[in-house]
Amino acid sequence: MNLKELIREIPDFPQPGVSFKDISTLIGNAEAFHYVIETIAEYYRASQPEVIVGIESRGYILGAPLAYALNAGFILVRKPGKLPAETERIDYSLEYGQNSLEIHKDAIRPGQKVLIVDDILATGGTVSATAELVRRLGGEITGYAFLAELDFLKGRAKLEEAPIISLVHYVD
Repeated sequence: MNLKELIREIPDFPQPGVSFKDISTLIGNAEAFHYVIETIAEYYRASQPEVIVGIESRGYILGAPLAYALNAGFILVRKPGKLPAETERIDYSLEYGQNSLEIHKDAIRPGQKVLIVDDILATGGTVSATAELVRRLGGEITGYAFLAELDFLKGRAKLEEAPIISLVHYVD
């Protein structure tokens, strides 16, 4: 299955020079969406993650069904002010600005096996910030999963040693 053909590219969004990878066209295709979830789940099944951490907001689209497929819990990482209980916060840089993320302080138990999920790996800023939140709470990162990766931005280099799966690669 050629997943790349199902991802719509939007030039100059959210700002000039950025080519946005719109996964809505892929996830709207039942066969492709099922294939993505099953492929990633099979890749991580043996590592038995206890929780899946999904990054707001498109990471939820992949993370929740992965949690179900792997019989794992699902944890939300959100933008500031969206979580109701006490949170851990991190500020970070991304390819076109600054941002912050939060996670509930009680979301992950020390030593818990965590799989971090998002739609696209670009510069690695968002996912490395999420990884830092997981580490602060004592989680053990057992892997990272992405639908697509912008290889030319070298975001993978910002991630600690753990298995990484990306189903679609953009080399330039």
